[in-house]
Amino acid sequence: MKSIIAKGKVGKKGEIYIGKRARGIAGLKPDSKVLCVAKEGEILIKVIPDPLDLLELPPVISVSVEEVEKESEGMQREQLKHLERELGRATVAKGA
Repeated sequence: MKSIIAKGKVGKKGEIYIGKRARGIAGLKPDSKVLCVAKEGEILIKVIPDPLDLLELPPVISVSVEEVEKESEGMQREQLKHLERELGRATVAKGA
């Protein structure tokens, strides 16, 4: 992982200017989205990855269509049970 220490400057309107090399290492491109964390005397700027760039990364896991379907069915069953419990409570409360 590359890292450097580089100077930047703040423009008249508050724009922050960062050198090309530092922008390149950080992965900043025109229209990049960033997250800024400000504390007294410092600002931390983190690049928010573009979802389209994430598609170019190698997969972290491999899942079959069958596995996804099985998980989806399980989640749907759990949601249905939850809704049935909530509706049962609402019916009891309404009838009381």
